Amino acid sequence: MSYDLYIGDQTFSSWSLRGWLMFEAFNIPFRTHLAGLYSGTLKEDLAELAPARFVPVMKTPDGVPVGDTLAMAETLAERHPYAGLWPEDPAARALARWLVAEMHSGFGALRGDCPMQLLGVVEGFEPSDAVLADLARIEELWSIARTKFGRADSPWLFGDYSLADVFYAPVAARIAGFGLPISAEAGAYVSAHLADPVFRRWRAVGLLKSYDPVPYIDGLPLAAWPGPAPMAAVACEGPSLNDTCPYSGDPVTDFLKLDGRAWGFCNPGCRDKTVKDPEAWPAFMEMVAAHNG
Repeated sequence: MSYDLYIGDQTFSSWSLRGWLMFEAFNIPFRTHLAGLYSGTLKEDLAELAPARFVPVMKTPDGVPVGDTLAMAETLAERHPYAGLWPEDPAARALARWLVAEMHSGFGALRGDCPMQLLGVVEGFEPSDAVLADLARIEELWSIARTKFGRADSPWLFGDYSLADVFYAPVAARIAGFGLPISAEAGAYVSAHLADPVFRRWRAVGLLKSYDPVPYIDGLPLAAWPGPAPMAAVACEGPSLNDTCPYSGDPVTDFLKLDGRAWGFCNPGCRDKTVKDPEAWPAFMEMVAAHNG
């Protein structure tokens, strides 16, 4: 059975990113519903999920609504004890919960001055002393986790990807989106988030929607996003090398061109999200690899 997850706009809703990662990164089945965070329909969209007022909010397979990402995290960890949401080691798990709780309730200066946006890097931003203090504390927490429980073969805070990384993914996005000054060690952790295919899928879908005006950044100029540059793909006409969509298995109707070859999808949405970042979508890349031999 599947959960229902209600989220806001992917490009800007940091809390929604946390909620979505809890499902997507740990392979917990769910259906996504986009609530009108910026279109004015949020109250109406969440009416059946009382007492929810904000996104994200989830509905369990048995119909129980759960809001607030911390409550969602603990509920999913209870219901899926073998999914690996928390570190297995008790000491690591205790520290991971500490990091998550501090992120959930703290870092007000960073949140207020550097709202998450995944479009690019805000140029010319000068962080306040309060933001710098938040960054110093974040780096301290990350360093302690990595030193005590990290692994040399993994970029994540506790070795395997966990809820601690879920909760700090939007923090990494804020640091990247405002070009904030951090150490090389912390920068490597931020880069790991930006390169993570799961994070890239979230951003690719968000880029399908345009905004005028753009929320939060008040017309400030943007430099290129610092994550991995996507492969160059464009919408095109068929026919394609494949007859069925790599996602649904349905017959293809819409097409993109990558490296001079046309690939087909069952609808424009499947095609367009892939155009934004082909490497974010494992099913597509596996299909390409299979055809390339």
